[in-house]
Amino acid sequence: MRLLILGGTEFVGRAVAEAALARGWDVTVFHRGRHEPPAGTRTLLGDRTAPDGLASLTSDLTSDLTSDEKPAWDMVVDTWSAAPSAVRDAARLLADRVDRYVYISSRSVYAWPPAAGLAEDGPLVEGSPDAGEVPYAEAKRGGELAAVDAFGAGRTLLVRAGLIIGPYENVGRLPWWLGRIARGGPVLAPGPRSLPLQYIDARDLAEWTLDAAEAGLSGPYNLVSPPGHTTTGELLDACVRVTGSDAELRWTDAETILAAGVEPWSDLPVWIPPGELYDAMHTADVSKALAAGLRCRPVEETVRGTWEWLESIGGAAPQRPDRPSVGLSPEREAPLLSD
Repeated sequence: MRLLILGGTEFVGRAVAEAALARGWDVTVFHRGRHEPPAGTRTLLGDRTAPDGLASLTSDLTSDLTSDEKPAWDMVVDTWSAAPSAVRDAARLLADRVDRYVYISSRSVYAWPPAAGLAEDGPLVEGSPDAGEVPYAEAKRGGELAAVDAFGAGRTLLVRAGLIIGPYENVGRLPWWLGRIARGGPVLAPGPRSLPLQYIDARDLAEWTLDAAEAGLSGPYNLVSPPGHTTTGELLDACVRVTGSDAELRWTDAETILAAGVEPWSDLPVWIPPGELYDAMHTADVSKALAAGLRCRPVEETVRGTWEWLESIGGAAPQRPDRPSVGLSPEREAPLLSD
């Protein structure tokens, strides 16, 4: 299989590249040159937001990928999450050079508030393939529409991911918990301990996406772990075991944490107390993806893989410049530990 990744040097794109290389696929990454691409890929440089920034996708550099009348690539994977017009331009350019377009979208495309157990047929936010910079949900929906407009519904796979964690995470959620627990001592642990969580390991997302695209699947798929795949307690316990820390998890009820002004999701990453936001993030219907072969590794493997990656780069995770940093400061945590 011949795969083109728009990106391919960070987090989800890198996971897709490494999974494809492990299968023996021919992998091309189109990126801006800010990060080293995975070894074994071929590189096309360009900035899709700049005038003529897509030129390398049609240059002679692709000539060795073509034969007879075949498209240059069997599929393209696009993780773009900013202006939908960038997806539009790339998709239009590639429509006769690629068999299938895979757009890594988000469950954020569902109209708020998404009901508990929402499947792929739920109501969606408005979006436009021609939009510039817009809020995240509209950007992802616009990206979906742009891909479908250029390739048609039958040649477009829309991967609506939920919370993504795992090695190479550059948003900081699981890395923050691992760093905090590695420091040891009492740790504020948000209850309830048994609260189920849904997420997808970037490596599992990559494997499913490549399988699905190779099988010719199209349309939208919610992609997170099944409900009850793990819990808050299991996630944080795994962080303690994997880091070898002497951390003591101090389980604290949600009411106490919220009363102290601590923000779910941002101050305490991953955690959301029961309620409307929790239903939106951690109760997705993923039966369609499961029927199409989704397999999710145990939480311990996700935590261990992320910790090993962090140790390999010196412990400090990279941070995406377009996302705010997350995590509770020691000064704000301390009063809740002393009560």
